[in-house]
Amino acid sequence: MYFSKKAIVPIEEEETDVWTCSNDGCTCWMRDNFSFDTSPSCPFCQSEMVKDTRMLPILTNHNNHKKAST
Repeated sequence: MYFSKKAIVPIEEEETDVWTCSNDGCTCWMRDNFSFDTSPSCPFCQSEMVKDTRMLPILTNHNNHKKAST
């Protein structure tokens, strides 16, 4: 029998807006379009989060809810 390796399909990435925890000891981050608040706090350490960008795989958020302003 002959088994060949399947071709690896490259995952498309794009520059994505994210929220990153401002606490140096915390590695938490979240995509901006998946956050519930306009200025979220870290779900792990409750520190302030700052806006940043990362190269991430493309994901689509089909939920069209409005973010709460806090």
